Amino acid sequence: MVTGNLFHSKKNSWPPEEYVSRSTLQLFNFDSAAPPKQAWRRRLNSHANILKEFSVTFMEAIQMVRLGIRLWSYVREEASHGRKAPIDPFSRESCKPSASQGVPLGGMGSGSISRGFRGEFRQWQIVPGTCNISPVMANQFSIFISRDGGNKKYASVLAPGQHEGLGKTSDEGISSWGWNLNGQHSTYHALFPRAWSIYDGEPDPELKVSCRQISPFVPHDYRDSSLPTAVFVYTLVNTGKERAKVSLLFTWANSIGGISHLSGYHVNEPFIGEDGVSGVLLHHKTAKGNPPVTFAVAASETQNVNVTVLPCFGLTEGSFITARKMWGKMMQDGQFDRENFNIGPSMPSSPGETLCAAVSASAWVEPHGKCTIAFALAWSSPKIKFSKGSSYHRRYTKFYGTSERAAVDLVHDALTNYKDWEEEIEKWQSPILEDIRLPEWYKFTLFNELYFLVAGGTVWIDSSSPSADAKSDQDPPIKVESKNIKVMEAEMNCRHSTGVEHTSTSGCNSSTGVGLKQNGNSTIPRKKRSSKPFSHHLKTEDQLDGNEDVGRFLYLEGVEYIMWCTYDVHFYASFALLELFPKIELNIQRDFAKAVLSEDGRKVKFLAEGNYGIRKVRGAVPHDLGTHDPWNEMNAYNIHDTSKWKDLNSKFVLQVYRDFAATGDMAFGIEVWPAVRTAMEYMEQFDRDDDGLIENDGFPDQTYDAWTVHGVSAYCGCLWLAALQAAAAMAQRLGDKFFAETCKTKFFSAKSAFEKKLWNGSYFNYDSGSSSNSKSIQADQLAGQWYTSSSGLGPIFDEFKTRSSLQKIFDFNVMKVKGGRMGAVNGMHPNGKVDESCMQSREIWTGVTYAVAANMLLAGMEEEAFTTAEGIFIAGWSEEGFGYWFQTPEGWTTDGHYRSLIYMRPLAIWSMQWVLSPPKAIIEAPKINMMDRIVISPATFSLSLPQTRVRKIANKTACFGNSSLQCTC
Repeated sequence: MVTGNLFHSKKNSWPPEEYVSRSTLQLFNFDSAAPPKQAWRRRLNSHANILKEFSVTFMEAIQMVRLGIRLWSYVREEASHGRKAPIDPFSRESCKPSASQGVPLGGMGSGSISRGFRGEFRQWQIVPGTCNISPVMANQFSIFISRDGGNKKYASVLAPGQHEGLGKTSDEGISSWGWNLNGQHSTYHALFPRAWSIYDGEPDPELKVSCRQISPFVPHDYRDSSLPTAVFVYTLVNTGKERAKVSLLFTWANSIGGISHLSGYHVNEPFIGEDGVSGVLLHHKTAKGNPPVTFAVAASETQNVNVTVLPCFGLTEGSFITARKMWGKMMQDGQFDRENFNIGPSMPSSPGETLCAAVSASAWVEPHGKCTIAFALAWSSPKIKFSKGSSYHRRYTKFYGTSERAAVDLVHDALTNYKDWEEEIEKWQSPILEDIRLPEWYKFTLFNELYFLVAGGTVWIDSSSPSADAKSDQDPPIKVESKNIKVMEAEMNCRHSTGVEHTSTSGCNSSTGVGLKQNGNSTIPRKKRSSKPFSHHLKTEDQLDGNEDVGRFLYLEGVEYIMWCTYDVHFYASFALLELFPKIELNIQRDFAKAVLSEDGRKVKFLAEGNYGIRKVRGAVPHDLGTHDPWNEMNAYNIHDTSKWKDLNSKFVLQVYRDFAATGDMAFGIEVWPAVRTAMEYMEQFDRDDDGLIENDGFPDQTYDAWTVHGVSAYCGCLWLAALQAAAAMAQRLGDKFFAETCKTKFFSAKSAFEKKLWNGSYFNYDSGSSSNSKSIQADQLAGQWYTSSSGLGPIFDEFKTRSSLQKIFDFNVMKVKGGRMGAVNGMHPNGKVDESCMQSREIWTGVTYAVAANMLLAGMEEEAFTTAEGIFIAGWSEEGFGYWFQTPEGWTTDGHYRSLIYMRPLAIWSMQWVLSPPKAIIEAPKINMMDRIVISPATFSLSLPQTRVRKIANKTACFGNSSLQCTC
């Protein structure tokens, strides 16, 4: 635990007064208009440098040449079927990644749009698995100010300077607009899920402007957190002696990123909604048979705010109304004609034509007066379709229906409810932000790393049942005979329904018990918010109505590695979901538990060696839930045969136990227990010498999938020891004492072998082989102990070995790389040189660094922990770093070159917060080693036991209480 004020310092603390004048902050000191004291900050005129991608060395290229040829062939084969390969290092975006990102928009799982810190809308992920990083520059906020009877005017797009691709000012497009903002006195402040843009006297020296961006990311709220909408609240303060007419303009192109605006057949139409909410709907017809998308851009009309619209304008000379004419109208009148609301739907756009819309909100601001104007954006794409056929309805359709006009209701509710969202967000964040023990950089980075749960390609569906039109327009879905996919129904209770009765591809029959069926565009009334104080740990509401249908959830390994819920990475990231949305986390574990007991006999070619195997082996935890048909076609990853990996099964057992212990959900534990046992039994085949300890097989058979391991490894071996401990503890709680005793017996034997083969007096060697890097110091060597300690279990190793290993990692892997300002390098030779045996050994992995820091906190090494994690902040998030904010990569090299932007694993920073503020169930866990509570009795050394014991335990569900197991069956 962090104690005292040890880390309360000004280092990497960015007080708002250094970016915004104190007088301006005081003017905004109402209605949340002022930026928070703790936030990530940038000036709008900051340079957005092009990011540098890593490259392999000559020797690495030689080692991977065969893999590269096979991968290139596979990428081309997938492209011939109209699909994108999950890993494609050969294709490059025309727009190079830059240090320009900011807080993304919207809730989780309904498609996302990011907004750069300078105001541009970019990083479009509306269609699952696709990401268009280029900004759509027609999407802007602009301001028009008129004073002194019109003799003094200001007009500007609220984005600094000229941007690439704008063209000449004489054009009829957006280059004709007033790009007059310098940005020197304008700043951006980010604290996810909100962001503030402060225009301190730009463009009008006597008008202070605050734009507050709000998205409905509300922990433990499984309704509003699924909504595809965001609000922009403008606060205007007139410091002049004259009243000012201020008009704000929100322009939006009918586009989902890339060149989609040119595909044609798009339609815009104005609307007037309830409670003064009005704007324009933009109906977008997607390409390649993807479901349509409807945008709504709107503003809220009040007694002082007048809203008008221009439903259609174009960017070329042939348009009926051009961007230039639109801008001229606003310059002259500060608003559009009221009659525009009566125009009705536009004619569909022609291919090659860009269709845009504009919403204006104008108000008079008295001398020394204040005014608030609120805009909202929503994007409604009720159905998602994966490329191999399956279609689903998104989570928000449970509450808003499937009509394209749901976007109107979304912007209405956003504009009427955003203050409720902010209240809940502040209740959640305040205890951490006000914790004086914690360094300032940690507080806002902790929240900002959550951007991935919105921008990480998340999909949140209402039902596990594919919609009626599930067949693909491109290819028919791959049909798998029932003999190829098997689920042991007697072993797996699939009662965790998500809404409708159906029969899945794998044959597991789920049925509904809760929820209201949706018809058309009907909506479910908004749930009344609890008046209870907000707790940032496992809210009471999460314990109520355990059968509540919260849908199914997917998120990508990364936008460059298109695989859903990659499990070896989720191992690190899952702390964030467990902390904030525990029901989603439990459902992900249920999906994998079901997968453990499944088998898919379809043949797959593994690209590393060119050999063949089957897609999914029963007993093996899948690497991922798939790419082109998630849940039905798992293991999209095909570099190696992951049924032979040594970390996945252990990670499954550890995650399940942690979730079980933290939530106290006995029904969940009983439900997944058959899969836990099966996963443990499966691993016995990798114990080659019957010492209880698994061995690696001389290839990269774990999450470090380019880093070869020989014999016993510190990483996989420690995970296995931890899994034995967790399985024993879980078995004990569930009443399977025989299996608990067996795990304990094996644990003591395996631990003895592990220490004998790997402990060298100061740390655990990388592996027990004889290669040049076998004695390397691996940053992640104690991953298993990190998990058991985070789960309330006792330590695997004695305190000396633990602290000695972590100190060695700190002294070598952290401090010997740029003085600790980069994070922890994965591998370091004991002579102080970086292990360059492969590209991954020489990389610094952001999520692993956070995990190592959490482990240091658990060991009482507070200063070392925060110094280690701060290296990721300095290199990735600070002004002196490499520009990876809101796109944290998997890792970077010691010279700062990235690999795989917008990656899942950095969510592991929440494992640090888990240690700093653990849930009550973990705090109250027995402080003795759980292994000591199990009485050894003579038993077989094998984990494989009669299946009747599993069924007997599963039948006890109705007998168990929440605290102890008292019934006998």
